[in-house]
Amino acid sequence: MACPYPTIHGQSRGGGSFTAHNFPRTTLRGARRMKIGIDSYCYHRYFGEIYPNQTDPGRRMSYQDFLRRAVQLGVDGVSLETCFFENFSDRYLASLKEIIDEGRLEVVVAWGHPKGFEGGKKPEAMEEMKAMFRVCHALGAKVMRVVGSSLDYRNDPHGPQIDALTQLFKEGARMAEGEGVRLAVENHFDFTAEEFLDLIQRVNSPYFGLTLDTGNALRIGDDPVEAARMLAPHVFATHTKDVAPLYGVSPKEWYFFACVPIGQGIINIPALVDVLLAGGYQGLFAIELDYMDPRYRDEDWAVEESVKYLRNLRQHRAIGITGG
Repeated sequence: MACPYPTIHGQSRGGGSFTAHNFPRTTLRGARRMKIGIDSYCYHRYFGEIYPNQTDPGRRMSYQDFLRRAVQLGVDGVSLETCFFENFSDRYLASLKEIIDEGRLEVVVAWGHPKGFEGGKKPEAMEEMKAMFRVCHALGAKVMRVVGSSLDYRNDPHGPQIDALTQLFKEGARMAEGEGVRLAVENHFDFTAEEFLDLIQRVNSPYFGLTLDTGNALRIGDDPVEAARMLAPHVFATHTKDVAPLYGVSPKEWYFFACVPIGQGIINIPALVDVLLAGGYQGLFAIELDYMDPRYRDEDWAVEESVKYLRNLRQHRAIGITGG
């Protein structure tokens, strides 16, 4: 469905995509292969989490359905939000692992939606997070996305939150090292890139880093590309979002920058990919949608369009690397 937006960063907002001939030249630097993934939160309405200003899609999806769709789309990996798991029994996890192995999918286990440690106000959440190491081992995940705070606390003083989270994540990082799983705290529309760098440096562990959410970086007031440049050595996972202003919505609303298919928004995705790969990033570029611009089609269509865009970008990078 075409949307009446101008061309931004050389990208048509009306459903067009870059070809191998018109990607920005920035994509030609660096030789690391980008790995394409999907975060299950893209389908949150189909898992039963429907925002007040969204409609019910009229059907539900299981995690087996999601994983089979990821395999069908031929992606490299998935990020699995634990809030949507039916249960955590050995049998259930084994049923997911069977499809993961079939598709040779890299896995990130994503714990903490929606508020995690609530800016340090909920230290008892450590026990819940600790239990997710078992899930990581069962599914073969080497990275766990975690949540320290959320948009609900973004206007509370940040200093006390970061002080409290430093202590919690120091404890978490010690556990993570023993489990052989790295923790990756998400920028959850709560702190700036500089504040996350401060938190990471305070925790000071190779088992603690960042899940970089590109849309949330913009929402908090950061330039996503510059945030990626600052934090690249510490990024273990991503939520690769593209967003655009939702006209008619107050800029004070968190969803003013609404999700759109990757390549059809205002985030410079090619430059962002380039910066992360040049900085040593080896994880997934996991597509994520939260509040999608309702003028687009459904989330599954947006995911498929986003996969096509990232695959085209990856192909173009390969052409540049080999001298094309």
